[in-house]
Amino acid sequence: MRVFVTGGSGQTGPAVVAELVAAGHSVTGLARSDAAAARLESLGATPHRGSLEDLDSLHSGATAADGVLHMAYGGDFSDLDDMMRRDRTAIETLGQPLAHSGRPFVITSGTLVMPAGRETTEKDEPDMAGIAAFRIAGERACLDFAARDVRASVVRLAPTVHGPEDHGFIPMLVATARKTGVSAYVGDGTNRWPAVHRLDAAVLFRLALEKAPAGSVLHGVAESGVTLKSIAETIARGLDLPTVSLTPAEAATHFVSPFMATAYGFDGPVSSAHTQELLGWSPTHPTLLDDLEHGDYLAWPAS
Repeated sequence: MRVFVTGGSGQTGPAVVAELVAAGHSVTGLARSDAAAARLESLGATPHRGSLEDLDSLHSGATAADGVLHMAYGGDFSDLDDMMRRDRTAIETLGQPLAHSGRPFVITSGTLVMPAGRETTEKDEPDMAGIAAFRIAGERACLDFAARDVRASVVRLAPTVHGPEDHGFIPMLVATARKTGVSAYVGDGTNRWPAVHRLDAAVLFRLALEKAPAGSVLHGVAESGVTLKSIAETIARGLDLPTVSLTPAEAATHFVSPFMATAYGFDGPVSSAHTQELLGWSPTHPTLLDDLEHGDYLAWPAS
């Protein structure tokens, strides 16, 4: 399959590109810079110069492909409405050339769109008032193409896609612990985050492209819920720091931003049982706490 990929040179993208190439697919990746193009070439992919704002480049990349995988997401988090519009426009542009072709179209969202406080499944509706509601418009734009004979599906990734050289939520926690001298959690720390190893996520994206039915919502989750207290305690042991419980008000100034403080206090366990059964996906790589203890998270020097 000739696959056009956006976000292939980002954090999760290189693992996905490598997985696709290893499976025999031909990958063309959107590249907005020389560095991104070089990274894609090193993975065995062909660079396609452009950006999410260059709609002509998105359209031409999708037109030439047998399938499209959209992982890129950009913009300014201080303007979530603009980020939502940019993503929806990119998805609509990528999907149009696929209409009436039966070709696969897979886009990325996150499990933080789901309601808080209970374990949710792929069959549950996202929370229109939740902390990641700005991702829902993109999901719907993609799934609308299922009615136009596109094999459209959405992969909701866990907030923690962990593995070597991660630069997401967990490294932010580690950096904050180094800076403040304490490893913190919000309240009693029993709130839960799903997690998935980057290499397991890569396999899921490949399977979604190869065989996810039209209209599928998939959960990229290997662990349904890891408590934030257990994450904070593992960081504390590794850095030889105390743990501390923060109120929501204290968390708003302790962490990187009020948004991140809300995210770190979010209780959002998620099941992937349907995804695993539907696609035969079986995560096999280390857990989040294993990665924290034995990976590179705590070995990085303080910045």
